[in-house]
Amino acid sequence: MSDGAIRTMGETTRRVASANSLADRTILLVDDEPANIRHVREGLAAHGYRFREANDGTEALRSLREVRPDLIIMDVEMPRLGGVEVCRIIKANGGEGGFGFIPIILVTARQAAGKIEGLELGADDYLVKPFDMLELSARVKSMLRLKALQDAVLEKNRELDHKNRELDRANKELAQKREELLALTRTDALTTLHNRRYFEERLTEEFARSTRYRSPLSLVMMDIDHFKRLNDGYGHPFGDEVLRVVARTVRGKLREVDFVARYGGEEIIALLPETGPKEAMGACERVREAIAAIQLEHRAQDGTRKSVQVTASLGVASVPAQSLATMEELLRAADTCLYEAKGAGRNCVRQYQGE
Repeated sequence: MSDGAIRTMGETTRRVASANSLADRTILLVDDEPANIRHVREGLAAHGYRFREANDGTEALRSLREVRPDLIIMDVEMPRLGGVEVCRIIKANGGEGGFGFIPIILVTARQAAGKIEGLELGADDYLVKPFDMLELSARVKSMLRLKALQDAVLEKNRELDHKNRELDRANKELAQKREELLALTRTDALTTLHNRRYFEERLTEEFARSTRYRSPLSLVMMDIDHFKRLNDGYGHPFGDEVLRVVARTVRGKLREVDFVARYGGEEIIALLPETGPKEAMGACERVREAIAAIQLEHRAQDGTRKSVQVTASLGVASVPAQSLATMEELLRAADTCLYEAKGAGRNCVRQYQGE
């Protein structure tokens, strides 16, 4: 054949291949007879497929580890490792971490082989020798389309998984931002205690629960003694530090379930669920003693330093009580006790004694 004829035939093959959407697909041919491999290659060459060859099952598996073909055409009966065993190995390792999905056409010389028998071998399709090349070509195209569809579905699944992970991450970040925003709307910026608005929400919930189940609930109002004097004498920055330290001290002396908030100015308020009068009085004394033990140092502009002691007055009221039927009455009772503590000389606790 002349060089011109070869070029013309090659150009024709490339045009056919380019028109074929399945061109450049890789087919692994496995047969112990080189003539059989050559026969299949020649019969399918016009479609533009790429071919790899293996002479038995062992070589086929070695080739699979090097490259993932789009289709395997494999003889059933071969020395060492036959087509059936190779097929089962491939299908058993068909996950993404293994060989993935690779369609297999098994070729058998047994004339009695039927469709059920061929599929039971683990193949996706089968042919009985001698087969018609047009039939093989049609089966190959069908399997390659199946492989292309499977690959497309797998790729879409990967994209969806990636998008779902990104969406999950975004949702988690959004939920976290919402929690942070919610916390900000419920938190006093200076002391990091809860703010008055959120306290009032929780008081409504806890008072309703206490009323419904007749469970004890105590409310504590406390005020830093002579706070205005501290602000005027040492400056507002020092006053802010006093508030922060007292807030941390109160929070540290109460339980995790207790709800502490800045009620306004130098006032701190606390809800003590499941806490009766006796237990509430003990908690208030612990808080009062801890605040009285605070020693802060003030440094003046001239460098002189002065130790400053802080004290607080506390008022506490508890329900159930016949004379405290509403939240407003509970708040007023605790507030009245607070002013009684201030009137008694400060740095003390007064408790509501009504029935």
